[in-house]
Amino acid sequence: MKKIVEKKSDHPIWKLLLSGVMILGVVYGHSNQIQAAAVQKPAFQDTKESYAREAIDRLAYKGIVAGTTQHTFEPKKAVTRAEFASFAVRLLGLKPVKNNINPYVDTPMNAWFYADVGAMTNLSIMEGKGQGMFKPNASITREEAAAMLVRMLKKTPYTNNGISSTYTDSGDISTWARSYVQQAYQLGLMRGSNGKFRPGDQITREETATVLDAILQNKAWAAQINRKQDYGIQLGWQYNSSTTEFIKQVEQSPVNTVVPRWFFLDKDMTISNHANTSLMSWASATNRQLWPMLGNRFNKELTHQMLSSSANREAVVKQVSALVEKYNLDGINVDFENVDPVDREGFTAFVTSLTKSLHALGAVVSVDVSPNLGTDWTEAFDYVRLGAISDYMVLMNYEEHWNGSRTPGSVASLPWVQSALTKMLSEVERSKIIMALPLYTRDWSTVNPETGSWDITLGVQGIRAASSGSIKHWDTRIHQYIINYNSNHTPRAIWAEESRSLSAKVQMSSRQHIAGLAYWYMGGETADVWDAITNAVQFESYQF
Repeated sequence: MKKIVEKKSDHPIWKLLLSGVMILGVVYGHSNQIQAAAVQKPAFQDTKESYAREAIDRLAYKGIVAGTTQHTFEPKKAVTRAEFASFAVRLLGLKPVKNNINPYVDTPMNAWFYADVGAMTNLSIMEGKGQGMFKPNASITREEAAAMLVRMLKKTPYTNNGISSTYTDSGDISTWARSYVQQAYQLGLMRGSNGKFRPGDQITREETATVLDAILQNKAWAAQINRKQDYGIQLGWQYNSSTTEFIKQVEQSPVNTVVPRWFFLDKDMTISNHANTSLMSWASATNRQLWPMLGNRFNKELTHQMLSSSANREAVVKQVSALVEKYNLDGINVDFENVDPVDREGFTAFVTSLTKSLHALGAVVSVDVSPNLGTDWTEAFDYVRLGAISDYMVLMNYEEHWNGSRTPGSVASLPWVQSALTKMLSEVERSKIIMALPLYTRDWSTVNPETGSWDITLGVQGIRAASSGSIKHWDTRIHQYIINYNSNHTPRAIWAEESRSLSAKVQMSSRQHIAGLAYWYMGGETADVWDAITNAVQFESYQF
């Protein structure tokens, strides 16, 4: 496997990751130019007299819009919410997302528009119409279209109320829509006619084509949509899976950095070795980074024995370095948990020595840490010094409510996750931070949460959500579904982690321009989350 000569200020690991990201971009990216090559130029018979004919033809040629039949476009027909969702997904170069948990009661999972609606909902570009309804066949008003266009372009609606001088019918514009309409006007996307905006009128298919085409005619905007996407570091931990299973899990994801659980601290200061050469060969062949985990199995006493002795620390560093050299590894992921606070200096000294040794071999060091909440669980970690020494700090941003907690709740609510990341950003350089997200959740007994709760995969979660008698609602504060159901006459609850909730967390972290994301654990997810996550990274990268 190709080696990296690491300089902490430059992080040349990105140079190697970039080629892997480009390969992934073919799978997870979405190029309008690629689509165009596969779509023959349309010949709609009913657009010859339409002012939007050229726009319609360009969009249809690129596969962004489609006719109502093979030869008709029906330009004067009102566009439906489902159609607009489909157009927007294609225009923005995103992936349709078949959310495992259905956001709406009126969008069947087998409907042609289901995945497009999911993609738009996950990114908060389009939302429901109340009471769990999306109303996919309802038409869109011009003021609603203005709001969606502004959200698609990630613009902040105008706060000044200049709309009254722009349109003579400004009084007819809904209060919530006024700033969006003004922004759409300023962007040159929607101007109205004869001094009127006609906010309550249905936007037609030809009007929609005109505004969507205007976005692509803006060279700067089109360049953002069509450029190759860089997903940064995408790290996945192996857990409870064979090598064959792990490889399959990674291949179905955007993960470009794999962390198998190979090395563990054992008694007599030896390092157990569970390395697998077939995984090494596969990682090298697919240009993925290989950072095996060095763990302590939560053994506080054994960890103290190692960290409290400089001789023991150096003995372990020597063994790990030998393994890195033997297997030509790209790095090591240090996962020491349940560390005694008295070992704070010892742990920092260990990471310092390990990093120096591995840098000499062209390998990197990443350190897993929990959110710094000022408890004895994290007191052993000097975040500032570890962040300065190591190449990456992996923030395990979950376990807000842990197994055995007296109070049931979310594993990783958006406000909690954001607070933890903000704290780390005050201590560690953003280019060194990898934020880890949960691909699991917890099924809680609301009567006996301490003893009657357990971890579940996202697949099991989806089964619970779809089961008869279960009730879910979207909590806008924490950006998660809360699922309630009864089992053996006992009330239970799940704070769901799925495409929509994970998208919100990915969008938040992407705005901070950190090094990347990590996932605990591979195999706990449902297939849809990967498209949702890559959509979120891609959409947040656009600089319109």
